[in-house]
Amino acid sequence: MALDTGRIVDFELEPATGGDPRLVDTYAPTLHSGANIGEALRMVREFRGLSLDDLAERTRVRRAYLAAIEELRLDQLPSRPFTIGYIRSYATALGLDPEEATYRFKADEPVLDEPLRAPVGVHDDRDPRLSALIAGGCVIVGAIFMWNIAQRAMIDAAPPPPLAPEAVVAEALKAQKDLTPILGAPLPAPVESTTPALYETPGLSKAGADGRGNLDPPAILGVTPADFVAPDTSQLPAVFKPEGKVYGAAPNQPSMVTLKALRSGALIIRGADGSVYFARQLSKGEAYRIPAVDGLTVDVSDPYAFQVFAAGQSRGFLPAALSSASKLGG
Repeated sequence: MALDTGRIVDFELEPATGGDPRLVDTYAPTLHSGANIGEALRMVREFRGLSLDDLAERTRVRRAYLAAIEELRLDQLPSRPFTIGYIRSYATALGLDPEEATYRFKADEPVLDEPLRAPVGVHDDRDPRLSALIAGGCVIVGAIFMWNIAQRAMIDAAPPPPLAPEAVVAEALKAQKDLTPILGAPLPAPVESTTPALYETPGLSKAGADGRGNLDPPAILGVTPADFVAPDTSQLPAVFKPEGKVYGAAPNQPSMVTLKALRSGALIIRGADGSVYFARQLSKGEAYRIPAVDGLTVDVSDPYAFQVFAAGQSRGFLPAALSSASKLGG
């Protein structure tokens, strides 16, 4: 008697020609074949003549993971959700039902409360002491909070302090009202608070009442005593006549005031916001035409070194070292 190989063999005739019988093999492994889902998938793969490399290329899953699924070595696989996803991809690549493959895997490995494991090959860089520090901090904060609550409860529950009898309180208040403050004689001012003697500059008494006297300016500065006295305005020209370079506003721009240097001196023109419009050391004969801009101020090193011309007519010297440009032409 022939052995039963477990294969079902059908003989059927070719219906169109009625020719020779041909053997039709109707046996094929399914997801319910083998001892577990891994063996069933391996049997289907081998039956279809596919290798693990072919499945890895179709599913984009590592070959090592596919081999671990076939041998059901779960310790070499990632966490359970990842493993289920790999089995679904494996079954789909073989043309099988992924839901049925998942059901077979859960039936073979009925672990319902397994914690998630980190993917294989990924290191956990977290410091285990961090959790301990956080837990300790929470305990300390909780202890402080409870201690404050206990202190507040103890204060609220404490009995009120004892009060003195009314007669004793009245005697104490009466004795306090009868007290008369006794003030002593005023103390002398401390030595540090006394006013020091006035400081006198050495040689100032020899300078005279006007501060000059016999103290002549150093000759190296090129300054003579006559420079401290206002020059005679009668010797100034009555009409502006350029004797050197003219700065400032162009001839076609409006300008009512012109400053002409009678000798070398510094000239600074500032705007209303303090910005510098012009700054230069003018030589003798050079001039500056002040633009028609509101808020300009004139700052010079020596007001007697500059002559003011308004509309080309002389107005004398600058009134001060710092003057308003709008008032010079008035």
